[in-house]
Amino acid sequence: MTTKKKVLFLITKATWGGAQRYVFDLATHLPSEEFEPAVAYGQKGKLADDLAAAGIETRQLPSLGRNVALVSDIKSFFEIIRCIRSARPDIIHLNSSKAAALGVLAARLCGTTKIIFTVHGWPFKEDRNVAARAIIYLISWFTAALSHSVIVVSEKDLSLAKKMPSIAHKVVYIPIGLNTSDALSRDDAWKQIQQKIPALSPAGMRIVTVAELTPNKGLRYAIRAMEELRSHGVRFSYTIIGTGEEHAELSALIQKSGLAHHVHLAGFIPDAASYLKVFDVFLLPSLKEGMPYVLLEAAENGLPIITTSAVDLKLLNCTIVPPRDAGAIAHALLEAKYKNPPEARDFYPLSTMMEKTLALY
Repeated sequence: MTTKKKVLFLITKATWGGAQRYVFDLATHLPSEEFEPAVAYGQKGKLADDLAAAGIETRQLPSLGRNVALVSDIKSFFEIIRCIRSARPDIIHLNSSKAAALGVLAARLCGTTKIIFTVHGWPFKEDRNVAARAIIYLISWFTAALSHSVIVVSEKDLSLAKKMPSIAHKVVYIPIGLNTSDALSRDDAWKQIQQKIPALSPAGMRIVTVAELTPNKGLRYAIRAMEELRSHGVRFSYTIIGTGEEHAELSALIQKSGLAHHVHLAGFIPDAASYLKVFDVFLLPSLKEGMPYVLLEAAENGLPIITTSAVDLKLLNCTIVPPRDAGAIAHALLEAKYKNPPEARDFYPLSTMMEKTLALY
């Protein structure tokens, strides 16, 4: 009888976003006859609940948080060591910057035979001062250097990795994979979305963003672009689906701008991709990205996409605007009004992503 390989996935937050969906897809699609998955995380959320419902073992590391804090980071490091010694994994698959940096050192000290690190957008691309970016670059390089294999999900991140000293040989580009979705028709989606967002108007151009409410998503620039749309007399609604740390700030900005009847913070909506056909344009004004699932889902549903040059766009036909440019976003939205929607597209299947990832295990 063949002994199953134990795979421990490590991630900072078990909430929901691109990195969390990636971990869920991998953990739940590993061949059960060959692998035994477990997921360790800091902050509990939807990912932890969904993994438990799927029968995947989870382990919470209470001290592991996203922000840098010396005392809790030291505690997190020793929690990770205890977790590794208890789980005794054959493979550790690291995700998210904080968990990966602490996890790679802990795994090396514990003698883990295979360490995989997936980059969901290099963190040194974030909008920070020069000194902070230099430190984050060094930590990112250190994490990659101590890993046995590094997965990048975008070609932009691949090109950055190739320039980092001594790690180019271990970097592999594996695009994120999608299962074929069963999206609702536009009429059915409209009936259901009205129950979730009663304030959504049927009139005018319907714009949507699906994103975590964090500074990296550039949502404040999108809201300012809506002010410009209103000044042009455009009838529109803008729906932001997601939760996150900037909820209060964005809500205040919406009120201050007098956009409460136009811009809706809809909160988290499960299976948001099922409702995309309701909308006319998908907007993602990110300042820093890897390769977001939501853009692939928008393209799969045939929506025109407006996003920034922060995103790797080789797989997509999008309208590109500079980051932090509300005027350019507004102009692109005005032009989108008069364009025919693109045809729906199929993308890299989940089965291929699994196959290429398993080859590293």
